[in-house]
Amino acid sequence: MAGGRLPAGWTLEKVREVSGDGRAVALGADRVVRWVGGSGGDERLHPETILGFHRLCLVQPVGDEDWYMGSLNDDGSVDCWSAYGDLYEALRGL
Repeated sequence: MAGGRLPAGWTLEKVREVSGDGRAVALGADRVVRWVGGSGGDERLHPETILGFHRLCLVQPVGDEDWYMGSLNDDGSVDCWSAYGDLYEALRGL
């Protein structure tokens, strides 16, 4: 589901330019997002912003400056496995 918010200071065109994905979209944050990259159990993240790149996503949780990379599952949920300190770095890591 598209129609989500963009990070402050970013346009969709800029996200597409930096990522190299001309079909990148802002997704709605009303979905389950889990951090599965650590040891132990999965941790639930509360997304503020989600950017979609085909089957990959970048998620910024509420109150967190980091960006988490993950995969978009068939049910709309996201499983994240890596984290980046800023959006530009995360977009280049796609």
